[in-house]
Order: sequence, then structure tokens, then C-alpha cells
Amino acid sequence: MAALSSNSLAEFLLLLIAISSYLNSGSAARVTTESSTEFIRTSCNTTTYPRLCCTSLSIHSSTIQTSPKLLANAALNVTLSSAKSTSTMLSTLSQTHGMKPREVSAMKDCVEELSDAVIELGKSMDEMSHARQSNFQSMIGDVQTWVSAALTDESTCSDGFAGKAMNGNLKTAVRGRIVNIAQLTSNALALINNYASDPEMLG
Repeated sequence: MAALSSNSLAEFLLLLIAISSYLNSGSAARVTTESSTEFIRTSCNTTTYPRLCCTSLSIHSSTIQTSPKLLANAALNVTLSSAKSTSTMLSTLSQTHGMKPREVSAMKDCVEELSDAVIELGKSMDEMSHARQSNFQSMIGDVQTWVSAALTDESTCSDGFAGKAMNGNLKTAVRGRIVNIAQLTSNALALINNYASDPEMLG
């Protein structure tokens, strides 16, 4: 009888330890998520479009954690994905019948500009993946140049839809998407600039 009671007590204690461990791990996960979300919010406050920055990056908080590099990578990835989908949309729109010659021309020019932006953003992501302390300054300089070039390409695309001669609905649809990409790119560049001053990489 005593042995049975002793076994039961041991099992009960093990159960308590297991529950405590589970609760502690859950609490740690919440703390990690909260600190990551706060890190993203604080970092996004340094960008030109902080609200867009937070909404586009908060869903990646578990990946970003509190790393300036992972935050910059996520910002580039979100921007690249948006640029690719918009480029595909514009390619389809440029083949739509009934468009004015000027609209077709602006659309094709914009597709070319966005294609260049996609290449530049892709090169930036690839370069970031090879970041090391030994080549950091050179790498970050290249990335800043490419992302700035992508931002210029996006602005050039948007400018092509200026003026009253352009169809209102078409202009609204296209410029809205381009402005969104340009704002994402601007935010990504700001976060890359933050990463450029990361003391861990500067040594």
C-alpha cells in the first residue's frame, strides 16, 4: 500500500514538473513574440511609412525575432514579392484591348522599369545572404545602391502615368500598386541603413 502511495506521489510530482515546464515554455514564447513585435515596431518608427512597415513585417515576427539583418531581409523579401506580382499584373494589362497608344506605351515602359527593380532587389537579397563581418561594408554599400536604384525605377514607372491624358481608372489602379511598392522599397532601404550601423557587424 505504501509502495503504491509512493509511486502515485512520484507520478504526481512528474506531472507537476511537466505542466510547469510547459507553462514556462509558453510564457517564454510569448515574451519572445512580444519582444520581436516591439523590435519591429521600434525599427519601423525610423522609416518614412511606419504603419505600412509594421503591417507588412509583423506577420514575420517569429522569423525576424530581434535581428536587424533578418528584419532587413524580410523587408526586401516582402518588397520583391510585391514587385513581382505587380509586374505580372502590368504585363497582362498591357495586352488588354481598347487601350490608348499612350497607355500601352506607359504600361510597357513601366513593366521594363519594374523588371529592372525586381532584378536589383533580387541581387540585394542574394548579396545580403553572403554578409560577413570581413566584407560587410562593401556588401552593404552594394545593397544600398541596388535598392536605391530600384526605388528610382519605381518612381520612373509612376511618373509615366502622370497627366490628364491617361485613363482615370487605369492610372488609379497602376499608380496605387506602384506607390505601394515604392513605399515598401523606401522602408526596406531605411531598415538596411539601420542594419548598416549594426555594431555586431561593424566589429
